[in-house]
Amino acid sequence: MLYIGIDLGGTNIAVGLVNEEGKILARKSVPTRADARTAEEVAAAMAEAAKALLGEAGVAESEIASVGVGSPGAIDREAGVVVSACNLPFRDTPLRAMLERYFSCPVHIENDANVAAWAEAVAGAARGTRDSLMLTLGTGVGGGIVIGGRLYGGCNNYGGEFGHMIICEGGEPCGCGMQGCLEAYASATALAREAKRAAEQHPESLLRVCAEREGGFTGRTAFDAAAMGDAAACGVLDAYVRHLAVGVINLIRIFQPQVLVIGGGVAMAGEALLVPLREQLGHFCSAEDVGEKKTVIRAAALGNDAGIIGAALLGMEVSA
Repeated sequence: MLYIGIDLGGTNIAVGLVNEEGKILARKSVPTRADARTAEEVAAAMAEAAKALLGEAGVAESEIASVGVGSPGAIDREAGVVVSACNLPFRDTPLRAMLERYFSCPVHIENDANVAAWAEAVAGAARGTRDSLMLTLGTGVGGGIVIGGRLYGGCNNYGGEFGHMIICEGGEPCGCGMQGCLEAYASATALAREAKRAAEQHPESLLRVCAEREGGFTGRTAFDAAAMGDAAACGVLDAYVRHLAVGVINLIRIFQPQVLVIGGGVAMAGEALLVPLREQLGHFCSAEDVGEKKTVIRAAALGNDAGIIGAALLGMEVSA
């Protein structure tokens, strides 16, 4: 069977034709133009892009098992409604019903973080498992939960907000309005903040030099400077990994997943992040965390394709 996956963003609508193995056979991207379109017009643009892709690929709509959409924001997946979404003209928008006007096959709607977690579970770093988590380290910290081969969102489908577990009472302020959230310590934003602070405290360090090359302090600044042997940068990364490890061990203790996948921009550092993270996790280990069934930590495998692949294969999750 073939599936259509739509990765909906505030800037672009990315559409892919995907097979059961999670391979993207053809793709297309068009501007969202969210600032100039109504919700109905955005839905129409999504459908038009998908149908254009089918035409370009020479595939009949009758060959499509389902259409899936990964959207930012709060999603009522049962009702197929986008409750709210930043940078999109959606407020209690019945997006599934809107798209069903254009397609004869089933349409599924899910939050974009959950879609990425599902993609890694069925076609990526956690493929072949029944229980996995995905933790994304980007501008913020997000995640998704797969239990028993199904996405888990809790009673309101808002589950998986890993970034807003509190790891330090009264700690750094978070964008959610709380203090001490994992996001305030483990996001790329937090890593850039700490690199800037360290550069101010240690003007002799290479942090500022690396930041100037990158056009400002980013999530990679400390990694670049640390790779050059900079002591201040190494200190920033040590603290970052310690905080991240607290969040990760909490997730492992609660869920005991077979695989915990780490994605997002910070994860692009690869083993430079994962090696010290695994070492830190060793300090927290107990009898339940060792042995043949301990959680494996892996980097995300699908990158930017996860949105399309996960959305496309939502139909497989629903029928599982």
